[in-house]
Amino acid sequence: MPRVVQFTGPRRVELVDVPALALNRGEVRVQTQYSGISAGTELTAYRGTNPYLTRTWDPQRRLFTTNGDGVHPNYPITGWGYSEVGEIVEVAPGAPEDLRVGDTVWGIWGHCSEAVLPADKVRTVPDGVDPLAASFARVGAVALNALLAAGLHLGELVAVFGQGVIGLLVTQMAIRSGVDVVAVDTLAPRRERAMEFGASLAVDPIADSAAERVREFNGGRGVDVAIEISGSYLALHEAIRTVTPGGRVVAAGFYQDEGRGLRLGEEFHHNRAELVSSQIGGVPATLSGRWDQNRLNETFLRLCARGVLNPAALVTHLLPPSRAAEAYQVLDASPADALQIVFDFGAELQGPDNRGEE
Repeated sequence: MPRVVQFTGPRRVELVDVPALALNRGEVRVQTQYSGISAGTELTAYRGTNPYLTRTWDPQRRLFTTNGDGVHPNYPITGWGYSEVGEIVEVAPGAPEDLRVGDTVWGIWGHCSEAVLPADKVRTVPDGVDPLAASFARVGAVALNALLAAGLHLGELVAVFGQGVIGLLVTQMAIRSGVDVVAVDTLAPRRERAMEFGASLAVDPIADSAAERVREFNGGRGVDVAIEISGSYLALHEAIRTVTPGGRVVAAGFYQDEGRGLRLGEEFHHNRAELVSSQIGGVPATLSGRWDQNRLNETFLRLCARGVLNPAALVTHLLPPSRAAEAYQVLDASPADALQIVFDFGAELQGPDNRGEE
């Protein structure tokens, strides 16, 4: 019987059995191999702060509306997650002939052991790409989309606030685009990793002001662009402080609740900073004729196939889904101890983490 990871309440996680679904025309059945946790987004559901728990997104009007009393979250939440890789085990009539049993594919179907999907919702993992690396296709697209919104130019100085998985991918791709990067994060292991990838400066925003350190580093000038990927309002405010007058700030994090600590009457107003939102639901409007989500995904995977990027190196924990509660607890309470956690649905349920964690 298929199994799925679900949140049953704030900070409550369990692995439950679900009925197997019938296969309809044009669909494929995929047995999951890897499913990566996107910590920034998924911890909002784990902690109970995600707006989808108390509100409904209306895609026609592009507005959130309140559910019920707008206070008590809607649980359980089943099948969270959007970075999956698996093997096709069954193909229904009407599916494209280029999809066959045994193919390794990637897509979005959540933390479940198997899924039945329309054939157009899966893509074959390209030759030369490690299936574990392919599980980063979606988060890699998020990082690349933020870079497109940043509009980087050769020789510029860019600050990346947040050096989690997506932030480190942003840092790597920005450096390969010919810019210098200032990496900002509260956790020393993540700052160290950013420096290993080629960042020019790493700043601990608790110990130092990023805006002041940057000006010391850059001859009194701020950065040309700041990309805020952590989802912290305090970080967003400091990103605004860090850019030079007329500089661009890309808000790519998933921000929760009210904007405490964001003081728009200060540097934002006086330095005429440009604030741009980046979200994976769409590419920057000026690029929509040339870029879309498929191109974001394909570009990221092509960079992996060429060896330009190696996202699998960011995996610190490869765990069976039976240890899901432990995985989220580590990400929530001890973020310095983990970077990317991936569920290995092929692992023994009680086996040790084969990345060396007991």
